[in-house]
Amino acid sequence: MIKKFIQKILGKPQTATLTTYFGKRVEIPPAVHGIDPSLVDDRALNVVRTLQDAGYEAYVVGGAVRDLLLGLRPKDFDVATDATPEEVKSLFRRAFIIGRRFRIVHVVYGRGREHEVIEVSTFRAHLDNRAAEQVSGNEKTSKSDLAGMTHAVDSSGRVLRDNVWGPQDEDATRRDFTVNAMYYDPESQYLVDYHGGMQDAKKKILRMIGDPVDRYREDPVRIIRAVRFAAKLSPLGFNLEAKTGKPLATMLRLLADVPQSRLFDEMLKLLQTGHALASVAQLQQLGLHKGIYPLLDVVVERVDTPFVKAALIDTDRRVGEEKPVAPSFLLACVLWADVRLGWEQRLSNRVPPFPALQEAIDEVFDARIGDVSGRGKLAADMREIWMMQPRFEKRVGSTPFSLVEQARFRAGFDFLRLRAEVGEVELTLADWWQEFSTADDVVREDLIQQAKSEKPNAPHAGSVKARRAPRKRKPTTQAGETKTDSQAGNSDGHN
Repeated sequence: MIKKFIQKILGKPQTATLTTYFGKRVEIPPAVHGIDPSLVDDRALNVVRTLQDAGYEAYVVGGAVRDLLLGLRPKDFDVATDATPEEVKSLFRRAFIIGRRFRIVHVVYGRGREHEVIEVSTFRAHLDNRAAEQVSGNEKTSKSDLAGMTHAVDSSGRVLRDNVWGPQDEDATRRDFTVNAMYYDPESQYLVDYHGGMQDAKKKILRMIGDPVDRYREDPVRIIRAVRFAAKLSPLGFNLEAKTGKPLATMLRLLADVPQSRLFDEMLKLLQTGHALASVAQLQQLGLHKGIYPLLDVVVERVDTPFVKAALIDTDRRVGEEKPVAPSFLLACVLWADVRLGWEQRLSNRVPPFPALQEAIDEVFDARIGDVSGRGKLAADMREIWMMQPRFEKRVGSTPFSLVEQARFRAGFDFLRLRAEVGEVELTLADWWQEFSTADDVVREDLIQQAKSEKPNAPHAGSVKARRAPRKRKPTTQAGETKTDSQAGNSDGHN
């Protein structure tokens, strides 16, 4: 055991703090925790059972256990085990080891958009600076102790690499919050708790394990996670414990050392997990409204503007309905004000509409999103959504037919629909495209003839004159999604 080995080379702790910090294993029977085993996904159950049958420990872990305790059916299931990633991979036909800083295994069930991933992680050891250096450099460390061992921390205590396997009690301590550090065995139906997570879940308290300052220093991204979980759980009545929330603003400077790519990914989690508006509210409440990430600063700054607020509400709705969302769509909405301003300025200087828009987009990319412009597809998709907007004004000839066949048509149209909802363009324009996208060729030709009969209107950034109402359209759902999207030959919504 790694913990015993560390204590051997470092000596016994001078106080009882280490034992207290790792917590005491408490096994809670079904009659006490009250979890309904029918809420456990069959695929997660299969992963646990397969590992246990092979002689390993395995549990459902993390947020899924918290949700189960609250009587909710979790959307995602993670599994924790004492098997190494290689051992896990060997037991499943479709399993893939991913990650470098934190190696885990994705066990995949199903194919295509209906596939399900069960994420399996190996119990991690808790090592501080001194212990990590001595264990990794000690020649007498056993082969089993060194299995998968890659651990490094910097002088401030920030974990740089983390693939040191250890016992379950240390794995529990490595997790962020008490309510996310419980283990549930769906076979025996026992709940394993080291840090009072069940009591905190019942009391609806979000509490960091250990000293919050040390934990934020160990991994500054926990600052963002604290905001995300507070936003996610606030509708359920959870509150951030005072000791956990108080240091957040003062620790913000630590994020300067986190790679920009990781901060970008954490920003997307804040905005695309169904609680975007609540997350922004938490940022403002905790004094974190500025300084986490440049694009996130823009979101917080513009959250009360009609277009950005509509985009965030639409994103939350889609996530709640288990529909796909794309970061390119949301970021295109957030930065549209900049693009539109540059577009209008160039149009006023008599630059033709399409070159004017292209130049405005280039300017915004340079000023706002240079740090993510290397993400080729993201940048390309944002550009396509924006460049599609003036094309929606051309409703004659072959343009409408070619436009609805584009792979990103649904994203571009949803963008137009949001513009119409906030009064930036006429609703009749969005209605016309709504009907055209779902109609057969005969009706489409009729719609084009109708558009020809209207008074021509030159494309202009965000300004479309009133047009005659189109033919009666098919029933729609929110944000312009039709009940017959497949007729348009394009995927639903933001994809």
